[in-house]
Amino acid sequence: MTSPVAIVTGASRGIGAHLADVLEANGYAMERGSRSTAEVTDRAAVEAWVGDVVERHGRIDLLVNNAGVIDAEVPLAESDPDEWWRTVETNVRGPYLMTRAVLPHLDRDSGRIVNLASGAGYRNADSATAYNLSKGALSRLTSQLGLGEQRTALVFDLAPGVVRTDMTLGMTMHRGRTEWTSPTEVSDLLLAIARGELDEWSGRMVRAGTDTVASLTARARSGLGAADRTLGLLAWGEDDPLG
Repeated sequence: MTSPVAIVTGASRGIGAHLADVLEANGYAMERGSRSTAEVTDRAAVEAWVGDVVERHGRIDLLVNNAGVIDAEVPLAESDPDEWWRTVETNVRGPYLMTRAVLPHLDRDSGRIVNLASGAGYRNADSATAYNLSKGALSRLTSQLGLGEQRTALVFDLAPGVVRTDMTLGMTMHRGRTEWTSPTEVSDLLLAIARGELDEWSGRMVRAGTDTVASLTARARSGLGAADRTLGLLAWGEDDPLG
């Protein structure tokens, strides 16, 4: 029996490093991504890296799409177009390329993909619009691949809340914040997902600091609606022709 194999992108620091450390401590053969390993927006680099992982380990069991950046916290009219697009590329093209490369090597019923999501993807705010848009797009990718009986794979949105990292400490919106999500709350949910304890939540968002393994298990047991914890169009009522 070989160790399960996990890939975590953006694992050189912050929450990515913590998640990689925890997975390794729990028996995973860890592959830690960084810009020096493979730039996630570079198709050739991603495919070469994933191919190398498969050649060395013979398998991939878990992909954690953690690598991400945020654009300047300014209104869209004041944003820098190049920075704006780089943010979208890193946060959307990166997970897309990683997922596309890993899927052929992932068992549909036991392999899992976890996308590091954000509540920003569900809110309307004219600030850091590339980040907000990219996280919303990532949530749609999660649902498209992971929701329902016709799912492609087991895919989850894991929102870490607000963990104290270099990125969050530098954000205007968190200036003066005194309450932070514990990294352990994030890794506890990740481990439960990796172990298959939350498979009913495939295609949906779970949030560290608010959700627990126990609360999510109980909620799934009581039943999940088709659109629960997903990003989509809200109809105005039963008479809405788009409903």
